[in-house]
Amino acid sequence: MRQNRGQQMNKTKRFRTLIVAALALGYALSTGSYAAAQKITPPTTPATITPPAGNSAFLVGHAVGTQGYVCLPTSTGASWTVNGSRPEAILSARFSRRNFEITHFLSPDTDPNESAPTPLPFGSPTWRSSQDGSVVWAKALTPPVASGSDASCPNTGAIPCLLLQSIGSKTGPSGGRRMSQTTFIQRLNTSGGSAPATGCSASTDVGKQALVPYTADYYFYAPRR
Repeated sequence: MRQNRGQQMNKTKRFRTLIVAALALGYALSTGSYAAAQKITPPTTPATITPPAGNSAFLVGHAVGTQGYVCLPTSTGASWTVNGSRPEAILSARFSRRNFEITHFLSPDTDPNESAPTPLPFGSPTWRSSQDGSVVWAKALTPPVASGSDASCPNTGAIPCLLLQSIGSKTGPSGGRRMSQTTFIQRLNTSGGSAPATGCSASTDVGKQALVPYTADYYFYAPRR
């Protein structure tokens, strides 16, 4: 009886060990490289807005939002200027057969990396995943691509297409890193969002603000593995 009981206990221990190992493997796979989990094929883009070699797209989100403008004085009167505090958009994204949203707005970079400017601006373009709470901050690289000048940016009169570089990131409250692995972001296929054609020409217009609807596709890149 003791021998049988000992054999049974050993079997139970081995079973528990296998279960723990399986759970650990599953966790490792679920928190591993998001970039390797799905393949995104972005459109061919001009060299000025193409991420450097060694980066691959792992996520794409379709944005619907507004671009803000403020009327400021000029030497000849006044003109609309991008209001850096007012980019606002919601990106609809899909990953591993699950739909989720990414919020795009302006916020202070609280965890800058080596690419962050010095001093930091009061706020930087921000993307936060609704799924795991991870965040990436980025800065636009120049020059942009004028809308209507390339198949990846076809809509004449829209805001330009851009390449942005990560200047900081933060994992989510539970360690999620959907956005924090991002190295570069492309804004492509823009529509709308340009400054109003009227309403800001005289000194009496100074101080007016406008929110102009726009849509775009954002491609997120991470180091290729």
